[in-house]
Amino acid sequence: MKKTALLIAGMFVAVSFTACNNNNAADKISEDTETKVTADAVDNAGTPVFAFDEEKYDFGTINEGDIVEHEFTFTNTGDAPLIITSATGSCGCTVPEKPNEPIAPGESSKIKVSFNSTGKPGNQQKTVTINANTVPATKLIYISAQVTPKEPTAETAAETPAQS
Repeated sequence: MKKTALLIAGMFVAVSFTACNNNNAADKISEDTETKVTADAVDNAGTPVFAFDEEKYDFGTINEGDIVEHEFTFTNTGDAPLIITSATGSCGCTVPEKPNEPIAPGESSKIKVSFNSTGKPGNQQKTVTINANTVPATKLIYISAQVTPKEPTAETAAETPAQS
């Protein structure tokens, strides 16, 4: 225990001395006149922009247990490559597939969304959250379906208590 405490104290002292050194980064930048950054040196890369053909899709009436898919098509109408960092469904039954490569300005791509209706009877409304290098950085797209419940089978009827 004492060795550990001494080791930690020694590391703290070493870090403290290093941090107090007068040769910090700010001093080096101010001393070096070649490193000054001007507005001309900043690369204004532009802004990518999502333009979806549709942001909502209704599967209509489907049967419980169906797995349905829809592709949302979009175009990058901005002036910089569009990079999607993540696409996440609002629950485990909604699975998006995003493009992994940057989408060049003027180019189109698709996000495929799969919905598994198993155990999801009734009206279903789900979202997919897309994070990208756009402004704003988050975009939502929506799916919906009216899921017709499965007919009770002899097995499921035996599990359900009789109603009086």
